[in-house]
Amino acid sequence: MTRTARRIRHTVHARRALQVAGAGAAALLALSACSSSDDSSSTTSDSSASGSSDKLSGTVTVFAAASLKESFTTLGEEFEKEHPGTKVTFSFGGSDSLAASITGGAPADVFASASPRTMKIVTDAGDASGTPATFVRNKLEIATLPGNPDKISSLKDLTGSGLKVVLCDKEVPCGAAAQKALDAGRLKLTPVSYEQDVKAALTKVELKEADAAVVYKTDVHAAGDKVEGVEFPESDDAVNDYPIVRLKSAQNTEGAEAFLALVRSAEGRQVLTEAGFLKP
Repeated sequence: MTRTARRIRHTVHARRALQVAGAGAAALLALSACSSSDDSSSTTSDSSASGSSDKLSGTVTVFAAASLKESFTTLGEEFEKEHPGTKVTFSFGGSDSLAASITGGAPADVFASASPRTMKIVTDAGDASGTPATFVRNKLEIATLPGNPDKISSLKDLTGSGLKVVLCDKEVPCGAAAQKALDAGRLKLTPVSYEQDVKAALTKVELKEADAAVVYKTDVHAAGDKVEGVEFPESDDAVNDYPIVRLKSAQNTEGAEAFLALVRSAEGRQVLTEAGFLKP
């Protein structure tokens, strides 16, 4: 073989070696890309799974004071919009009755009371998870018939003869607050009836079965033109704090915490303030 032929043969072998090496490198790059894609897919899948596990679902059961009915119903509807797949159910009533139901084993996730005293029934029984937090305050107002035909302008006017006045039961926060206001004014009042919660007391006036009732300012606000409200200074001595807490037996702990967060959020405060509640 001539020197020229040997040089050509060497060149051909060198080119083949480079082609083989190049093909090997390409294969390695392809495998690496595949592996990277698989890892990315796995990460995305894991992330997606993690995100879906954080999604709220199921029913959140809330026991709340009767005076919270309108504002909490609004917040419940907003909660369901923000968390598709959830349902908020409410049991509204006198805080003392609700507390008794909870300590008696009634299933609930959240308890919002109209007074620290009724919340204490639940905490003393060991049924609260964590420390209750005050989220709003409320004060009393006199609800009269539309147009205030009896010209009621003070708490003292309710003690006059001939007026049919309704109070909440003394065990209910609005009843206890009314008694506190009467004591502050050194007044004595004998109502025609004691009602089980503030809504029941207000209804007596709405149906014209009573001339006046001592209820919360928020309930007068919610009643619209069905009643007329009269403020009185003694109400400043009987302002109620409203505490809220997740219950230890909650079946939907994530949903309960999310509802608590909504109530205490800026959005929640706005709804409650517009309803007439005072900031804590």
